[in-house]
Amino acid sequence: MNDSMIALVTGANKGIGRQIASQLAALGHTVVVAARNADAGERAAAEMRAEGGNAVAVVLDVTNRASVEAAADAIKTRFGRLDALVNNAGIVATPGVSFAAQQPGSAEVEEIRAVFETNFFGVISVTAAFLPLLRLSDAPRIVNVSSVAGSLAAVSDPANTNPLAAGYAPSKTALTSLTLQYAKGLAPEGILVNAVCPGFVATDLNGFRGTRTPEQGARAAVRMATIPGDGPTGTFSDEDGPLPW
Repeated sequence: MNDSMIALVTGANKGIGRQIASQLAALGHTVVVAARNADAGERAAAEMRAEGGNAVAVVLDVTNRASVEAAADAIKTRFGRLDALVNNAGIVATPGVSFAAQQPGSAEVEEIRAVFETNFFGVISVTAAFLPLLRLSDAPRIVNVSSVAGSLAAVSDPANTNPLAAGYAPSKTALTSLTLQYAKGLAPEGILVNAVCPGFVATDLNGFRGTRTPEQGARAAVRMATIPGDGPTGTFSDEDGPLPW
């Protein structure tokens, strides 16, 4: 796609989201940096503008309905439409809680519910709020940043040695499945909906233990956010191609 578009990225003030937004801005698109913290979002947007991009910030907490609706109203007032929504915001665990606390059989339901509130229900809330603006686009797209950690095929492989997590992994399984539901349900309207996996990226979510850079992790989402109007929908992939569900 060559025409400039309006793209919103949740959790865009740092990590993978920051790079998704930065790469979209570098391609000449107008980027809305959505972040829970106003100062952090504006700093990221200012850095992109300093690099020559067109970026604005909006406060958006995916777990807070009023915040989500206020952000949608702000984008409607400023731009009148949205061409690409990248649901990137996600958590591995709640602040101060170890990933090990999600061990099956011992995990607290409150911790699991909190992870799902951001990684799954937050996507539903944000998508619902921005669908009216996406419907005003000539080529609307939704990209959900999921993970192969939630792939049923990958998890069931005896050779898979990923750590167990009763919250994070199932939340990504649910998100990838939700992507299919949206893809099928919105296909008659020409809205393309795809899920992507950034890989094991070094961010604060994993104590920077990842083997990939945020720049590398952003590529799959940027590709799917910029596919042409007749591009694929209902897919799950990384930058190298399709992934097992």
